[in-house]
Amino acid sequence: MKIAQVWRFPVKSLQGELIESVLITPDGLDGDRRFAIFDVESGFGLTARRVPELLFAKARLRADGGVQITLPNGRTAADDAALSSWLGRSVELRSADDSTPRRYEYPADFEQETAESWAPFDGAHGSFHDSSQATVSLLSTGTIGALEALEALGSTQATGVWPLRRFRANVILDEAGEDDFVGRQIALGQARLDVGMQIARCVMVTRPQPDHIDRDVDVLRTIHRERQGFLAVGATVAQAGTISVGDSISALDSFD
Repeated sequence: MKIAQVWRFPVKSLQGELIESVLITPDGLDGDRRFAIFDVESGFGLTARRVPELLFAKARLRADGGVQITLPNGRTAADDAALSSWLGRSVELRSADDSTPRRYEYPADFEQETAESWAPFDGAHGSFHDSSQATVSLLSTGTIGALEALEALGSTQATGVWPLRRFRANVILDEAGEDDFVGRQIALGQARLDVGMQIARCVMVTRPQPDHIDRDVDVLRTIHRERQGFLAVGATVAQAGTISVGDSISALDSFD
């Protein structure tokens, strides 16, 4: 099993960047989820669960550690005023160094996204991950291919609803088997990861994205039906180091 792709998402819920090599730090991939956009009035961090249009902007980490955000119209967002104008609300971009509370929202029932069904949750400290137990996420092309084939058996929808980009994993593997890593340490490149959990999926994976990725709730229905709601695995960093596309992955001993 090898690394097929590496993805970094400098701003939470924005499109990320496909990279060849990256340092994995104790917080995850260097620069990943380093920034997030917050609603000034409510105090909540914005995600594509609540604000799907976030997925139509993209972020690139700059050499100086800052971030360049390109809006759907192709223009660069120079400041919070530009982001606020785009989103139609007062927002501010915060870095992971900001110590203010990290609270987000999720719909309790993805089939019925009413205002009453949304609930708050607290995100991780440091980089803007949803969980401190999943600072690096891994998913394989084999797992996605199997799910796409299962859905196609009884679906009348157009093909192409299962692009890997829906699931925003950091490390894409070239063959299935990531679920077998749970409870074990893995070696990839110079890094070591403790894979502690399967990742529970939410309405985020149903959201539309650029390049003709349409809204599709059947994606999440299939994940619940075939995989009890879990897709991809989450890990914490046991040993920092650089990983690159093409690096082999091996499972080591179990960890406590």
